[in-house]
Amino acid sequence: MNTIVDQSVIDLENPDNFELGGFADHNTPLIKDCWYVAALTHEVSREVVSKRLLGIDVALYRTLAGKAVAVRNRCPHRSFPLSKGKLEGDVLVCGYHGMAFNPSGHCVKMPALPIVPTHADVRSFPVVEKGPLVWIWLGHPDRADESLIPDTEWLASPQWKTVNGFFPIKADYVSMHENLLDQTHFPFLHPGAIGTPEYARSKLDARMDGDSVVIDRALLNSPPPGVYAMPTGLAGKPVDRFSEARFVSPALHRAFARIVDNNDPSGKPRTYRFNITHIFTPETNQSMHYWWFCSRDFKHDDAAIDEHLSTASAKAYKEDVDALEWIMDNILKDAEPQFDLHFAPDKPGLMMRQSLYRLAMAEAGQIS
Repeated sequence: MNTIVDQSVIDLENPDNFELGGFADHNTPLIKDCWYVAALTHEVSREVVSKRLLGIDVALYRTLAGKAVAVRNRCPHRSFPLSKGKLEGDVLVCGYHGMAFNPSGHCVKMPALPIVPTHADVRSFPVVEKGPLVWIWLGHPDRADESLIPDTEWLASPQWKTVNGFFPIKADYVSMHENLLDQTHFPFLHPGAIGTPEYARSKLDARMDGDSVVIDRALLNSPPPGVYAMPTGLAGKPVDRFSEARFVSPALHRAFARIVDNNDPSGKPRTYRFNITHIFTPETNQSMHYWWFCSRDFKHDDAAIDEHLSTASAKAYKEDVDALEWIMDNILKDAEPQFDLHFAPDKPGLMMRQSLYRLAMAEAGQIS
């Protein structure tokens, strides 16, 4: 497949441009051997809640000691949702026939039988809490290595102030990852907010780092976009802007931004840092849970900046959500197939899609 861009041909099957292999899309099997976010810590309590994660219905609750627990939200007897039952101490009791399960998923009581059926367990899932996030492993439990949980230490660090939000999305997580690596859409879908025409045209370096995709970008002597202009007080002033956007894992994308004011009144360059964290957990192949976080390392007590970043970020990400849902709706409902064109600026997203495809196929045992 060839794509003509600026009178040059980009061969997507050339190993110099891409590794050989397929590209993930909304039909690619979901990757289960990965740490995903099940919920925020404050969302898990003594009230049992349910969430569909990677197509699996999961019940979440806390023990009396405060430990987060995740089990399959389906009684092994008659598939009654356990989240519709109740907690008795640390035991989750099914609301249909009274079968009771401890936090490990083992059946400890069956009122209709004199002996507890030892084979009537419900699947439990490894859970780890880090900062504001409850991470869950939905794959093979023997591969649940906590060291594989992506680093998001700034979300719990006193050196950073964070605002955040959540969107349920009726679109696939592959498209969301590609959207975040596609920075050329910023000035058009988010005019004036997070992108400028100069930024869209600035040179980027895209590279692989293991299974991750990294974009490094620098734009010198240009005013910052609206989302950064107000917090820094640098609207309309020339600054140097540096960013690293990274597809970290199927569950996480992060972007580190630095705004450098070389004309600070102190006489020395002043750097303002923003860490943007995007977290996705697929609900199904065509829907997902999406948490976003915007963190800064300055003016922690300024409520006006909190409000600005919260409002501006939510507006921009809602624009992404709307766009992806419109695209997904088009793909699913349009009866005439279409093979989307790929151009040179799409390379980071295509690198990510190849990485996701390799991970999915390796998990399915189709490649080594």
